[in-house]
Amino acid sequence: MILPSLTVALSETRGRGVFTSEKIKANTVIEISPVLVFPVKEVEAAEKTLLFNYFFEWGKTKKKRALGMGYISMYNHSYNSNCDYEMDYDYETIKITTVKDIQAGEELFINYNANPVDATPVWFDKKIVK
Repeated sequence: MILPSLTVALSETRGRGVFTSEKIKANTVIEISPVLVFPVKEVEAAEKTLLFNYFFEWGKTKKKRALGMGYISMYNHSYNSNCDYEMDYDYETIKITTVKDIQAGEELFINYNANPVDATPVWFDKKIVK
């Protein structure tokens, strides 16, 4: 399930991203899509590919990796995101829900730390934490 107003387009400074063509209210489920789960024994090899930047850590121990189908792996990161995501390990899906009202034309962001306001630096962030 992907909300019909969502589209993938060029993001100003982040490659491609997910945008909406219509206003969306906070607490709206905008996508539920399956993931392709990479078992632990395949993670090392898979992380040496272009897929590395599109993976989610997966499973209770976070040792597996998952690649989102639908638009899941196309949402860009923000420390102050306008969406949140929830993983369902049993059904191998990820659900994206808005946490703020979003205007038409706006890009949708998730926080790769799995919390919309967690400012812990992610792997590609060049901030130095002291």
